[in-house]
Amino acid sequence: MTDEPISLGTALASFDALWSPRIVTRVNDYDVRVAKVEGEHLWHVHDDTDEFFLVLDGELRLSLREPAGERTVRLPRGSVFTVPRGTEHKPYAPAGASILLFEPTGTPTVGDRHDEIPDHVDATTGHALGT
Repeated sequence: MTDEPISLGTALASFDALWSPRIVTRVNDYDVRVAKVEGEHLWHVHDDTDEFFLVLDGELRLSLREPAGERTVRLPRGSVFTVPRGTEHKPYAPAGASILLFEPTGTPTVGDRHDEIPDHVDATTGHALGT
């Protein structure tokens, strides 16, 4: 981590991989991650932690499987949403998006339980900037 300001635009410009978040900083025991996304991720669930999304550019959609049924949340640029722990969800971005996430350090991008991981999804706990 650095003790200098971090430009999110510069951080996002430093990599091209989709669904492969980069850790830009840490806050207490949480990673602040940025990612470029396009197309579909996969259905997954984080059993013990919420997942915070901020859309920096584009539009992200989150399909959610909740006790009342399935629904989709649309997040245009500048929107935030928190997926509650234990909620099965699938992010997707039909036209692409850049997002910022807050997650406890070490949280896998594919959750604790998930569908088969497609080749275009990086199953990671986040990469350092520059990798």
